[in-house]
Amino acid sequence: MSELGAVVFDCDGVLTDNGSSWQNIHDYFGTENLETLERFLNREISDDEFMAEDIRLWTAVQPRIHRDDIMRCYSGITLMTGARDVVRELQERGVFVAIVSAGVDVFVASIASMLKVDDWVANGFDWDDDGWLRGPAPSRVNSHEKGLLVEKLARIEGIDPSGIVSVGDSSTDLSMMIPGSRFIGFNPARQRAVDAFKRAGVPVVEGDDLRDLWQYLYGGEDFPDSGEGD
Repeated sequence: MSELGAVVFDCDGVLTDNGSSWQNIHDYFGTENLETLERFLNREISDDEFMAEDIRLWTAVQPRIHRDDIMRCYSGITLMTGARDVVRELQERGVFVAIVSAGVDVFVASIASMLKVDDWVANGFDWDDDGWLRGPAPSRVNSHEKGLLVEKLARIEGIDPSGIVSVGDSSTDLSMMIPGSRFIGFNPARQRAVDAFKRAGVPVVEGDDLRDLWQYLYGGEDFPDSGEGD
């Protein structure tokens, strides 16, 4: 096994206990996009089209939306169990920790800051100078081609793909697994993801404790100070 140089996490459902930072906004405004989501997962529409349709639904309920309204959607969401411990321990071992998420940037930014990760990227919104929503910002993360950003990370940081592990909970997250790298499925919530991980033959952590990733990151090693095996 190559020396671990970088771990790239998805955010929603992996580093945090919410399913989707986009769905959190739908919950706040009382809207739903299940039909659009299915079309998106089937690659019938793009990230940009998906975001534009979401905003259309929200503004039909509340025509003027402020950045503060969006931040209120995330009240009560917490870090996934073990997230802070895992990121800290990885960085202490010299591992580069990044987030590649198609989630909402204002939310992902807050998580990236909380965990002090080395780099992050996400999708989001275009705001005016007073913080009012104007529409979606051009997508930075193509949900079905997240590997493009992992490849960019490898190139910029000079990390061989064999030393990169990506972690995600959805079928689209598998796109982070660039040639030569590894992928770990984490606590998949959708059957689509369970089936995709099985087809890909990747290891899967079934529970919701990120420290359980450690055995796959470090060849069966227990998480430090876990108390296991004492």
